[in-house]
Amino acid sequence: MAPPVFRFAPSPNGYLHLGHAFSALIDFDMARAPGGRLLLRIEDIDATRCLPEFEAAIFEDLRWLGIRWEDDVRRQSEHLKTYRSALDRLTARGLIYPSFESRAEIVRLVAEREKEGPWPRDPDGAPLYPGNAKHLSRAERAGKIAAGVSFALRLDMQRALAQAGGLEWQETGRGPAGETGTIAAAPQAWGDVVLARKETPTSYHLAVVIDDALQGITHAVRGEDLFWSTSVHRLLQALLGLPAPIYHHHRLILDADGKKLSKSTQATGLRELRAQGATPNEIRKLVGLQ
Repeated sequence: MAPPVFRFAPSPNGYLHLGHAFSALIDFDMARAPGGRLLLRIEDIDATRCLPEFEAAIFEDLRWLGIRWEDDVRRQSEHLKTYRSALDRLTARGLIYPSFESRAEIVRLVAEREKEGPWPRDPDGAPLYPGNAKHLSRAERAGKIAAGVSFALRLDMQRALAQAGGLEWQETGRGPAGETGTIAAAPQAWGDVVLARKETPTSYHLAVVIDDALQGITHAVRGEDLFWSTSVHRLLQALLGLPAPIYHHHRLILDADGKKLSKSTQATGLRELRAQGATPNEIRKLVGLQ
C-alpha cells in the first residue's frame, strides 16, 4: 500500500506567522506518523505580491521549525499552461463565461438588488455575482474582449451542478460548526465563482484541485476558513475527472481580537519571534501542539 501524501502550500506574499506554523506542523506530524510523504507547494500565482525573498524566508522558517519535505517543490507560476488547459476543457462544455463588470460596478449592482430585499452571500460573506453576463451573445462577448475590457472567467454554477450531480467529501478534521465525517458539498452557495481573470490565468479554486491531483495528494490539511470552499473543489474535481483527497480542516490561530492572523501582524510573525529568542518547541506550545 502506497504511503499517504500530504502537502503544505503557502503563498510567498509575506512572512510566515503562527497560523502558518500551526498548519505546517500539523501537516508534518500527520505525514510522519504513518510514514507518509510531505510535499511543499509554492502558490505564487499573484505575480505582483509574491516575491523571491518571501519564498526564501518560507524555506528558512520551515527548516528552523524542524520541518522536512521532499526536494521537488512545485511552483504554480511554472504550470500556467496546465491551468489554461483545464479552463479550455470546461469552456468547451459550455461551463465558463466571461463577465465584464468592475468590482465597483458589482458593488453598485448588489446595492440595486438589495433595494428589493437581502442579496445572497457566499460562506465568506461576499455577495454572489449579481450580473447577467452569461446571457450576452458570443458577438457581444467577443466585442468587449477585442476592445480590451477586463473580464473574469466564471463557472456557470447551474450548468455545472446539472453535469456533476450530488457531491460529498470525507472530513477527518472539523468545520466551523464542528462538522466532520461525510460532508455533503454545497457549491451552489458560492454562485458563479471566478476561475480566472484576464490578468490572472487561474484562481485558487482551480489551481488547488489540479495541483493536488497531479501531485498525488491523498490528504489535504488546511484551516477551517477553507472548509466550505471544499464544496467548489469537489465540484471542479468531478467536472475534470480528478480524484478527491481526504480533507482535514483544523482550527485557526487567532489574534487578541479573535481575528484570523494576517501576514502583516508582526507580533505573531515567525521571524519576529525567532529574533526574540523563541525556540521551535516554544512555537509548538504557543499554537497548542505537543
